[in-house]
Amino acid sequence: MPRNDGPQSVSLVFPILLIAVGCLFLYANWKPAFHPWPIIKTYWPLILIFVGLGKMWDATRRSAAGSSQFPVGSTVGILAFVVILVLLLWNGRHYIRAHGEWSGGSSHSTETVDLQGAKSVHASIDMDAGRLDIAGGATHFLESDFSFTGNWEQPRVEYHVTNDAGDLRISQEGGGPRLGHSDNTWRLNFSDAAPLELTINMGAGQGNLRFRGLDVTRLQLHLGAGEVNLDLTGPRKSDLTADIEGGVGQATIRLPKDIGVIANASGGIGSIRAHGLQEEDGRYTNAAFGKSPVTIHLKVQGGIGQINLDQEL
Repeated sequence: MPRNDGPQSVSLVFPILLIAVGCLFLYANWKPAFHPWPIIKTYWPLILIFVGLGKMWDATRRSAAGSSQFPVGSTVGILAFVVILVLLLWNGRHYIRAHGEWSGGSSHSTETVDLQGAKSVHASIDMDAGRLDIAGGATHFLESDFSFTGNWEQPRVEYHVTNDAGDLRISQEGGGPRLGHSDNTWRLNFSDAAPLELTINMGAGQGNLRFRGLDVTRLQLHLGAGEVNLDLTGPRKSDLTADIEGGVGQATIRLPKDIGVIANASGGIGSIRAHGLQEEDGRYTNAAFGKSPVTIHLKVQGGIGQINLDQEL
């Protein structure tokens, strides 16, 4: 039986990984405010990708050479992961220095808006990702509460009045690299002091929109991916026209029993479930449609997911 008395190849993947982890712990002891763990939690699968590619390259070299060789590929792979990890941590540290807070730390802000003589308001809400909660019960026309991590800029609230019409804009820009877990929650409470038109653009996330007690006359909701829960129950002062477009996810809409509702709902790849409504020619109506003084006109277009139309009991 042939013997291979040559030097055996030894992988350096595990020793290099041990050294990198030891350096992180040591630096964390020196700098208690240093928080690398959200970044490691997000990007650790790169170890498997780089080392796996390196092992594939090593296997190809061994087949071509016909003998065991030093595992250059896997070693280079783990070194590439360490270099990328250092760059991510350094980039996050640079952002922290510029903004005065650590990645993973949370921030909080509040802001109020008064009508300033406006008799109606159009509000535009642009949210890239996160959770959006809207409800009534505010003392001022708008009472906003924002919670966000260092990965997000503080939301901007802009308001001005022209010819008795208010224009409200709430937006946010990305703040530096999005490393690890990030949180972005907006809580907006409106009063019923003036009719309100709402345009909401959400890239991804969850929307909990409770319009009970609010005089919302028009709603345009565009949701890229996620889930939206829309509550349209409760008494109304005027008609409501609502257009809802969902990309990937689920939309659940609660509808009143004593106010007329007509809904046009269509889904791309998904299903439509209507509880308490009658379907005719692709339209859904309730028993109060055509009888109540005000009406809810609803149009729902889903992409991939499910649309639930639930009438209150």
